[in-house]
Amino acid sequence: MTEETPGFEEKPDVPSDAASEDAAQAESADKAGSAPAGDVTDVALQAQLDQVRTALGERTADLQRLQAEYQNYRRRVERDRVTVKEIAVANLLSELLPVLDDIGRAREHGELVGGFKSVAESLETVVAKLGLTQFGKEGEPFDPTIHEALMHSYAPDVTETTCVAILQPGYRIGERTIRPARVAVAEPQPGAQNAKSSEEEGKGAKRGKGGKGSKGAEAADEESGGPDKG
Repeated sequence: MTEETPGFEEKPDVPSDAASEDAAQAESADKAGSAPAGDVTDVALQAQLDQVRTALGERTADLQRLQAEYQNYRRRVERDRVTVKEIAVANLLSELLPVLDDIGRAREHGELVGGFKSVAESLETVVAKLGLTQFGKEGEPFDPTIHEALMHSYAPDVTETTCVAILQPGYRIGERTIRPARVAVAEPQPGAQNAKSSEEEGKGAKRGKGGKGSKGAEAADEESGGPDKG
């Protein structure tokens, strides 16, 4: 006779196939839960990459703009430096113009001799190296942009306003005029052109009348049988 122990019950045996099915379902659930998390990560990475590319484009544009501004700044500084140099040289040479005028007058009067001549020629050489050039000649047409008229007269032998005397030569550095040439000018004599035209017309009329009279005399001689030889 077998005795049963009270309080204990036998557990039913679980088939192995059912356990395998439960494990497969659990694994599928894990895979299904992990897939959306991976997609979200890829989207976030792509968004960050787009932000980085946008920031890189903006920084590249800023760098290019800064480089262009720097190049413009360098050109402007170089241009200003050249301008300041030209102004400084022009101011210095302007102070020397009276000395050059004295040298020119001494040369005209034959007083440029000895040591004074050597010093004067050295000074003229130095200012020429600095770019100073002289202009203004007698007989050239008057140009108010480079000439300053100090004396005025009329002359019958000019056809336009002409520089007839150079009182002080002009000086320039490159295209910059630092002193205009001071000149005496002459204009055509009022009425001279009209008188000349009238004189030429009168001479032409006389020549025409003279020619017509000669032909009339020749015709009269032919009608009378020729000139009287007796």
